[in-house]
Amino acid sequence: MPETKPVLLVVEDDPGLQAQLKWAYDAFTVVIASDRQSALAALRAEAPAVVTLDLGLPPDPDGVSEGFAVLDAIMALKPDTKVIVASGHGARDSVLEAIRRGAYDFYAKPVDIDTLGLIVSRAYHLHGIEAENRRLADRAGEDKTVLGRMITAAPEMLRVARTIERVAAADVSVMLLGASGTGKELLARGVHDSSPRRHGAFIAINCAAIPENLLESELFGHEKGSFTGAVKTTEGKIELAHGGTLFLDEVGDIPLPLQVKLLRFLQERTIERIGGRKPIAVDTRIVCATHQDVEGMIGAGTFREDLFYRLAEIVVRIPTLAERPGDAVLLAKHFLARFAREMNPAIKGFAPDALAAIDGWSWPGNVRELENRVKRAVIMAEGKLITAEDLDLASRDIEGGLNLKAAREQADRRMIRHALARSEGNISSTAKSLGISRPTLYDLLKQYDLQPQ
Repeated sequence: MPETKPVLLVVEDDPGLQAQLKWAYDAFTVVIASDRQSALAALRAEAPAVVTLDLGLPPDPDGVSEGFAVLDAIMALKPDTKVIVASGHGARDSVLEAIRRGAYDFYAKPVDIDTLGLIVSRAYHLHGIEAENRRLADRAGEDKTVLGRMITAAPEMLRVARTIERVAAADVSVMLLGASGTGKELLARGVHDSSPRRHGAFIAINCAAIPENLLESELFGHEKGSFTGAVKTTEGKIELAHGGTLFLDEVGDIPLPLQVKLLRFLQERTIERIGGRKPIAVDTRIVCATHQDVEGMIGAGTFREDLFYRLAEIVVRIPTLAERPGDAVLLAKHFLARFAREMNPAIKGFAPDALAAIDGWSWPGNVRELENRVKRAVIMAEGKLITAEDLDLASRDIEGGLNLKAAREQADRRMIRHALARSEGNISSTAKSLGISRPTLYDLLKQYDLQPQ
């Protein structure tokens, strides 16, 4: 059975250029349209992933109004389409406007067939990646969700989840190390939910958010009359988590005197409330987390080494969102679906420029930053599709000087990293998914200084 070629829609009114493009791209089924009506009819009939669009179409061949009308109609009918617009000499403003309206890229006239071919091929690869992410996002409860709560498709995070599942049943203390916003509490809940203690309480306390003079009472409780304001006996968080799990977030902020008391509990498994004289046996598992360099704190004398080894029987390091290829888009779509349902049902998805911006941003604030940006965009967006501008991620590279070489290199790097991640570093599978040969992939890996994982 012959292989079905992908459809490429070429919207161009010059008969000579129509013939040239149709002849040049034998890897695609090229469909030609010369005006708005035929272009939209072809879009509905063929549903092409990629469209090349000359902005100068009749009845305005010397302007861009008709081309923009076609672009707007394509974005409204099929917003995931990668539209590549043609730009003439000095058409920088038109290109910027086209990209703002959702165009994926542009090519300069007169046309360089090889350059346009690379742009078209890259657009098909990106469209495939986005389609795969949509399929993952639509399969609720399947392999996008691990530990019952965490959404991921990145091998780096799946390895963390497998580690959590293995250590959960061992009833040992677990220390989660990772930057702020990476989901440490979610993973702590995963430890609890995957353990024999899942029917007990999960109690969380942020040690950095409680004043030092109150933290001891929060953790260990107090007897009635033990200090001014202690009008009744109160159980502490350790006691409340009896039979379950206590999550100590930002454990590095516990002051040294209180570290001694926590160490005594971990050694003896008994506590004494403030003002109390009777030891109370408590069966509580400790899971802790911090974004700080605990080993450096030990060297500086601000964290007890013996406490560290009690808390860190198992250490799990959590990757940042930037180290989880593909997860930013996957999570963004999850957050959009949730917030749109709750706050703005008119929002239907992300514009292409928003998806590209999400995929290209480094996310210094990790998942928490992504969630906050999407939430704000859902509330503030005026259109049906959230744009990069709504996310406050409008491309500065494009605005600053249309550096095509840098933009294409960035896109190539991103797609190669995605393909390597999906194939778990297998060169043959990576090359096949990218539609290139193994030698070409090796050349690109060397050129961009990338290493298979």
